[in-house]
Amino acid sequence: MDATYIQNSILQLKTDIFMDVRHKTLQKYTGDPVLDENQLFYLLVPFFNGEEWEHEQKEAAITVGIVYAALAAHDHIKELDATSKEQQLTVLAGDFYSGRYYEILAASGNVALIRSLSQGIVARCEHQIKVYEQEERTVEQWFAAVENIEAGLIAQFFELYAFEQYVALVEKGLLYFRLERELAAHQCGQTSLFNTCIEKSAIHEGTTYERVMQNKIVQLKAEILQDIKQASFLQDDIKWALEARVEANVVSTNG
Repeated sequence: MDATYIQNSILQLKTDIFMDVRHKTLQKYTGDPVLDENQLFYLLVPFFNGEEWEHEQKEAAITVGIVYAALAAHDHIKELDATSKEQQLTVLAGDFYSGRYYEILAASGNVALIRSLSQGIVARCEHQIKVYEQEERTVEQWFAAVENIEAGLIAQFFELYAFEQYVALVEKGLLYFRLERELAAHQCGQTSLFNTCIEKSAIHEGTTYERVMQNKIVQLKAEILQDIKQASFLQDDIKWALEARVEANVVSTNG
């Protein structure tokens, strides 16, 4: 399995998601749904590794992608300005995507998937609220919250379809990419609620934002590469693909 096949599979999943949430007006003003290619890659890792992947798993994966698109649309609303037409339509886009995945789930009759994703959405939203409220938490608690925000829904999907052995890979991998993005943004002078939370907690713990972020990124990268090396359930070409993505630090997001 080469890099071209993997990339084409990611693009096909993205296309399938777009087709299920296509809306002319929303697309005109807000563009296509925001989909993180790293999330889509990790969502497909069991498929790449030769696990059972029938129509049910494929449709469930599309639904997970739509859920992420809905949550991302709401996350991208500016805290200080939700009054412009574009911002209001972005809110509506998130609501529309939410309606579509509820509709798809209801039509599928897949009660187990409905229960699993519902639990995942609740957990993710609880962690996201903590970021917005900027609660007093340790740096490691913030890292755990962001790990759930980034990977929790995919972990729920894996556990539902007996892909539990992949959970640690997706959790560490997506946290790694998120921290890399946040650190890069901070170094460019861009602020975010998450970075503000980390900075406050780092100061409280007697250290700096840069130090805790860099240390965690180095730690995660070492752990991820070691986990991949020791994962006997992974085929060699999938190990290579996972390692290559981490080494290349592929953090692109397509909006």
